Amino acid sequence: MADEGDEVVAAGDAGHATADTSGQAVAIAFGQTLKTLRMRAGLDREEFGRRLGYSAATVASYEQGRRIPSPRTVDRADEILDAGGLLTVWKEQVERAQYPLFFQGMATLEKEALELLMYDTHVVNGLLQTEEYMRALLAMRRPPLEQETTEQRVNARLARQGIFDSRPAPLLSFVIDEAVLRHRYGGKGVLRGQLEHLLLIGDKRNVEIQVMPVDCEDNAGVNGPFTVVTRRDGKKFVYCEAHATSTLETDPEQTVLAAARYGIIRSQALTPRESRKLIEGLLGSL
Repeated sequence: MADEGDEVVAAGDAGHATADTSGQAVAIAFGQTLKTLRMRAGLDREEFGRRLGYSAATVASYEQGRRIPSPRTVDRADEILDAGGLLTVWKEQVERAQYPLFFQGMATLEKEALELLMYDTHVVNGLLQTEEYMRALLAMRRPPLEQETTEQRVNARLARQGIFDSRPAPLLSFVIDEAVLRHRYGGKGVLRGQLEHLLLIGDKRNVEIQVMPVDCEDNAGVNGPFTVVTRRDGKKFVYCEAHATSTLETDPEQTVLAAARYGIIRSQALTPRESRKLIEGLLGSL
């Protein structure tokens, strides 16, 4: 975790493989526990699924470690099977297993954030993505992702967006390169829905969305995307990601400099009001 040192680094392709293996191991172990408790309770998959609100096929996916249940589903399963906490004790590990290993630390920090400052240059930030946009991006992965992995990533990313409704609400600032908003990933319909979603989220009082225009002559963010997290205890982190590699920096000097750099980027971008007009213009041109 980030508190264990100044920097946490996940290695390239090997890190990606470890992420999948690590998450799968947790999912399989949880699934075996779930199956054992279900059989102890004398329930077949169909009856258990009916009580849980899912199909027998979905229950099989959970038990075989091919799908990861939500925390709410874990709680409900524990209750139905009268497991006495034998399932809920897995909840934190299972929730982390939704994410690649290189993102697990950041996923935890998002939940503890007082403020998130995010600069994106390649795709729309995951917290702002529509489900259709997510699926379009994941479909472009090479080598292709397994369908179960795609569903897992989509569900995990959607779950992260609960941050917009959390209380107390964190302060969320996004700066997005204009080029990102012009890429028609998934087609015009997907982009249209994504731009409409940005306008909707931008109306929230704790959210600011700004666009870095393509005709800008100065940009302090030329080194690429990054996120500055301020935790509720005041500690700052800087998260950077590329391919299947990430860094989570905790060195005070580096985090302060990153926050300062973000402030410059924000001053160079369009204001939230100007950005909204630009997004509306892009939407009208589709």
